[in-house]
Amino acid sequence: MFTNRVVYGLLIVILTSILSACNSHTDGAESSNENVSTVSVSGSTSVGPLAEKLADKFKDTANIKVEINQNGSSAGIQNAMNGVSEIGMSSRDLEEEEKASGLVETTIAYDGIVVVTHPSNKVKTLTMEQVKAIFTGEINNWKELGGDDLEIVVVSREDGSGSRDAFQEIVGYSSGELVRSAIIASGNGNIKTTVAGNKHAVGFISFEYIDSSISTLNIDGVEATVENVLQQRYKLSRPFLFVHRVDQITDAGKQYIDYILSEDGQAIITKAGAIPIK
Repeated sequence: MFTNRVVYGLLIVILTSILSACNSHTDGAESSNENVSTVSVSGSTSVGPLAEKLADKFKDTANIKVEINQNGSSAGIQNAMNGVSEIGMSSRDLEEEEKASGLVETTIAYDGIVVVTHPSNKVKTLTMEQVKAIFTGEINNWKELGGDDLEIVVVSREDGSGSRDAFQEIVGYSSGELVRSAIIASGNGNIKTTVAGNKHAVGFISFEYIDSSISTLNIDGVEATVENVLQQRYKLSRPFLFVHRVDQITDAGKQYIDYILSEDGQAIITKAGAIPIK
């Protein structure tokens, strides 16, 4: 009987030690998770890829997780206004009513918008007036511009896109004037894929999406380069913005923005193909 009591007592001690160790491990994991801050970011599909690259490097410098949802500039701005996201991404300037809502904007970089065609297209330069005529349907065949006898297929972005808003504002036409036959593509990547697969097509994308699958066009004889944007010779350019409400931004959100504006952050922006602010 004495032996049984001893064995029983030892088992209790062992079980207590095991449970204590498990609880200690769990508490440690919970403590670790509690120490990780999360910054929610949503908006522009032009700014999104750049924000993700920056977030990936930022996590190595701080115990902060950045969650990014690319759903368009207008959606990102609205999310920041409503507190759905801590930070909104926009590739267009804020409208007056958006500024009046209490949003603060921070320019993190600049971007050029480039008009692109299929690589086989002979047309390599356009005037701004010709770009407008193409997207409003006044010019509808490439032969009118010195190219092959092919009907022009216009590819544009969806309503609410910061890229579309910026492009239309700079070129000088409204959404109601966009040629009715235009293909509407969601995101820069979809425009690039559509143009790359259609010899008739023309579209516009952000600088950072340029690759050998499409051909870029000079505008008014000026090449789409970072230097030409910074020197204001290339007119199809716009700012990349982060927007937030003063009463919604957290210390973690401020740290993320500060990192982007730092020397290291701006170097990442340069490497990504966007244009740094400094």
